[in-house]
Amino acid sequence: MFSFLLWCILFVACWPLALLALLLWPLVWLLTLPFRLLGIAVDGAFALLRAVVMLPARVLGGR
Repeated sequence: MFSFLLWCILFVACWPLALLALLLWPLVWLLTLPFRLLGIAVDGAFALLRAVVMLPARVLGGR
């Protein structure tokens, strides 16, 4: 909702720039998609590493 309000303000202030942003948004979304997928994979790898490191403490009953 906030980004829509910002876009509306931009549309009132400078409508050609707002329309350009609206048209280019799908392209930007497609360009950033691999980086988001890489971030999800790295987050999963760190979660797995943390689970392996904390396994002995969990087996011994630590919280």
